Amino acid sequence: MAFDVRAAYRDHGSALLGFAVNAIGDRAAAEDCVQETFLRAWRSRSSYRADVASTRTWLFAIARNVVVDAHRTRSRRPVLVEDDHLERAGPTHNDAAQVTDRIALTAGLAQLAPEHREVIVAVQIEGIGYAELAERTGVPIGTLRSRMFYGLKALKDRIGEEGDHGTDH
Repeated sequence: MAFDVRAAYRDHGSALLGFAVNAIGDRAAAEDCVQETFLRAWRSRSSYRADVASTRTWLFAIARNVVVDAHRTRSRRPVLVEDDHLERAGPTHNDAAQVTDRIALTAGLAQLAPEHREVIVAVQIEGIGYAELAERTGVPIGTLRSRMFYGLKALKDRIGEEGDHGTDH
């Protein structure tokens, strides 16, 4: 199956933008990353193999590389700070490992089924209890727990695959 950039953008562009915004924290930079993702996908369209990965998975692998490149580029730029700020500054919270983990988590969540992602984000990230989520969504607690179990299993598999697959070359 040939890579159709228009269909890919229509189907996955907004999810890729959400991923990039979450990973970078700057909408304009995220839009640039999405544009670069589709440009790289177009350039390497001949290497796309539908039997290896879905279009969505392939695009997210490319987007992950683009976002990592964007973080590296940003970290190379010197930041001017005042002398007294240097004395007060301790270890930074955004070291490379944390950024990479956040990118992998965001990419993994974006690839989950919506019902699995909804439960994981609500319970694990937002701290909402199962009872409250069941009340909000109308979904029984047992079903939510099952979605959590299978969603976390799929997320673990997806994050583990990040290092194994997905190149934009």
